[in-house]
Amino acid sequence: MQTASDAAGAPAASASPPTISVVIPVRNEAPNIAPLVAEIEVALAGMPHEIIYVDDGSTDGTPEALRQAAPDVPLRHLRHRVSCGQSSAVITGVKAARGTWIATLDGDGQNDPADIPRLLARAQGEMQAGAAPVLVAGHRVTRRDSWVKRRSSRIANGIRARLLGDATPDTGCGLKVFPRALFLDLPHFDHMHRFLPALVLRQGGRVVSEPVNHRPRVRGRSNYGTLDRLAVSVFDLLGVAWLQRRGSRPVVEE
Repeated sequence: MQTASDAAGAPAASASPPTISVVIPVRNEAPNIAPLVAEIEVALAGMPHEIIYVDDGSTDGTPEALRQAAPDVPLRHLRHRVSCGQSSAVITGVKAARGTWIATLDGDGQNDPADIPRLLARAQGEMQAGAAPVLVAGHRVTRRDSWVKRRSSRIANGIRARLLGDATPDTGCGLKVFPRALFLDLPHFDHMHRFLPALVLRQGGRVVSEPVNHRPRVRGRSNYGTLDRLAVSVFDLLGVAWLQRRGSRPVVEE
């Protein structure tokens, strides 16, 4: 196990880098570690990949569950000594990743890893068809959440779409696929993971949505949930709107 400061700037060496790195931010998700790792291994069998868990200051058995993961699984475990938030965990994971492509997943098991190959294929196809880098965002067409979560997400998506024009029906879905290089070029700040489509568009990239499976939580309880979403205040929205209007993309010629 490595701390974030140990690993974020110095990925482990390997003969050949993986095609895709699956980055999973978690906090207090011990019972979900082993089942999700097993599903990812089935979904990505035959594809060079790595799994990067970023433990965001868990106080339960999450560190031990990660240490006990199958030894033949390409799993890396990074840890924040204290909780820094979901966005910080995603940033730590992507910086440490070795894959050309990144897939992000929520650690609660509600995202289905079986969707990752399809989203990756869509992203690679979009990149071949156009010059601009692309983010493929999962769209949970049939939500398996409580009424409160569904309602709050619908309101948040509506406000974001109106103010930011990100044209993404489900920005809160944790399942996304994008080039690592694209993410590293984005501005990094707290709660940025909720604004990835708008930030990618600001950077000159493209965003497409792909329907994905969504499952009910069957183990543990939410740690990055409704209260965390409420913390994303109007100031965050206005800040991203300001970034959109202040950005520029020069066309460079030699």
